[in-house]
Amino acid sequence: MSAPTTKDNQPSLKRSLRARHLSMIAIGGSIGTGLFVASGKTIAVAGPAGALLSYIIVGMMVYFIMTSLAELAAFMPTPGSFATYSAEYVDEGFGFAMGLNYWYNWAVTIAVDLVSLQLVMLYWLPDVAGWKWSALFLVIMFWLNYISVKGFGEAEFWFALIKVVTVLVFIILGLLMIFGIIKGGHLGGWHNWTAGDAPFVGGFPAMVGVAMIVGFSFQGTELVGIAAGESENPSKNIPIAVKRIFWRILLFYIFAIFIISFLIPYTDPRLLSNSESDIAVSPFTLVFQHAGLLSAATIMNAVILTAVLSAGNSGMYASSRMLYALACDRKAPAIFARLSDNGVPRNALYATTLIAMLCFLTSTFKGQEVYGWLLSISGMTGFIAWLGIAISHYRFRKGYIAQGRDLAKLPYKAGSFPFGPIFAFIICMVIVIGQDYQAFWANTIDWKRVVSTYIGLPLFFVIWLSYKFTKKTKFIRYQDMKYPEFKRD
Repeated sequence: MSAPTTKDNQPSLKRSLRARHLSMIAIGGSIGTGLFVASGKTIAVAGPAGALLSYIIVGMMVYFIMTSLAELAAFMPTPGSFATYSAEYVDEGFGFAMGLNYWYNWAVTIAVDLVSLQLVMLYWLPDVAGWKWSALFLVIMFWLNYISVKGFGEAEFWFALIKVVTVLVFIILGLLMIFGIIKGGHLGGWHNWTAGDAPFVGGFPAMVGVAMIVGFSFQGTELVGIAAGESENPSKNIPIAVKRIFWRILLFYIFAIFIISFLIPYTDPRLLSNSESDIAVSPFTLVFQHAGLLSAATIMNAVILTAVLSAGNSGMYASSRMLYALACDRKAPAIFARLSDNGVPRNALYATTLIAMLCFLTSTFKGQEVYGWLLSISGMTGFIAWLGIAISHYRFRKGYIAQGRDLAKLPYKAGSFPFGPIFAFIICMVIVIGQDYQAFWANTIDWKRVVSTYIGLPLFFVIWLSYKFTKKTKFIRYQDMKYPEFKRD
């Protein structure tokens, strides 16, 4: 079947993503090594209650961000998503910076994922050169996105389903162990919440410190906004997908953290591992082992492999669509606005793949070093995207009201306005600013650490202000905001 065409008989993006794709993208995009491995560190650093409270607060923030994005995406479904909304309802330069940062963030994150895949495959085949695995998985990700948007959607659906089933099995086994139906060793019990400094370890500063890890665990949920531009009936399906996020956050994150904290003491040194590829110290692995599954490490290695493949697959989709949207708005070379006959922005996909090939630096440098470099480059941008969503939604709704428009005509209305975007903005800012505050408290400031942690912020402002002063753009007043007539699909 050929792609839909525009009035000029040119190919256009194809609305092939169905409700089931969007639902899995919404939750599956955020389930990865952040939950499967790094969640244990949050318990070790902040204690069981501190980690649980951090996940609850950040989970609320993510939920409000997603309801904000749902209102925007249902009204104006576009592959440019929050970059387009930022340009329309904040400032054109702000939107450009949002889009460019998000593009290179995901492009670099694909490289991070490909390096991570090398480290994961070392578990099974330590004698095979890591770059060969990166090459193989890069080809798979590229092909899934090259054939059609439906290819991406189907792959992501099944990738996400594997992760969801794993978490469900983990929760069921954990509950059976808690109630004594399955013997889980001598470590489980309420004493894990009362021993030593539990339930809170390190107080509020520790909670702020782990909030960044928690936040990274949720990143990827905003992909549903970008997918809106190629989804069937987005005015109906986007709100449905977002509404389900709250319960999935509660189930997949809050329950999982509670079970881990109940069954594994926060003093277990294995929870403090800094390696996101160390499957042996994943709290999921430890609980499965206590349940008598001796092959738990192998099972979790396969699941984490799937999770990283899913993240890379989603990243290639998100970054190519964002570059395509920038080109359509004449903020990137026009060549990236071209589509294949089946509606895939393949030139944007080629450019993204070239950036992802940074993973091959491991053929010259150590894999762990390259992983750290690339992770530092991409670390901040996800939070910048969330801040942009909160700001755009707040101004979108204020302008909508200021122009006397009828809120009842919005296909989806975030019921928490204005509390939702304001709460999300404040929490996100606290996490961004406080993510590595310890680096400033030492007798001598560790500037290398500061730069690697915060480099995303000044880079964003440089891009924004350079565009703003070059193009002489201004903040858009509420009275001047444009709202296209909504047409129900």
